[in-house]
Amino acid sequence: MSTKVTFTLSPEIVGNATEAVLVGDFNNWNPNEAIGLKVQKDGSLKATVALEPGQTYQYRYLLNDGRWVNDGNADYYSFDPVFHVDNCVITVPVKKTATKKTTDKAADEAASSETTTTDAPASSKPEDLTKIEGIGKKIAELLQTAGIAGFQDLSKATPKKLKTILDAAGSKFKVHDPATWPKQAKLAAAGKWEELKKLQKELKGGK
Repeated sequence: MSTKVTFTLSPEIVGNATEAVLVGDFNNWNPNEAIGLKVQKDGSLKATVALEPGQTYQYRYLLNDGRWVNDGNADYYSFDPVFHVDNCVITVPVKKTATKKTTDKAADEAASSETTTTDAPASSKPEDLTKIEGIGKKIAELLQTAGIAGFQDLSKATPKKLKTILDAAGSKFKVHDPATWPKQAKLAAAGKWEELKKLQKELKGGK
């Protein structure tokens, strides 16, 4: 059974383009079979594609301003020696089906207790840096690897330091501008979500 995968291009990458198509291994890199992305309210572009679980695909985006671009959500990037570019790479996860056996009341209570114990330390999980406009899953991982684990850490980082982290990760991340990330993170760290939404709306409107 195929799995639906959503591909997203952030407003920062889209820039002045108004349309984009997705091409890759799943359509034999054929522009005539390219998948169109739909414009979202926040200015991003998205497309949902049904792919085979367990399979690895390479892909890129072609914008209507002529640019070929990558997103920041790929599992990793692979250099194409023919065209001398980096392709996005994604491996579609295989969903595991959990089967719960019907047992006596004591066993059910034990299972329930085990689940509660497993879920309890939720507070120890890293903060979701993707709530910051311009940060995707892959960039969040890069920042956490660099010691920026949460909003507080990000709010104290300088744009220059953030740019250094992005540049060190490869050419595909140089398109991102971290100038507003510390300011956004400061609001997130303080729990000022409404102010953060207002700021992000202003940032999107200014693009």
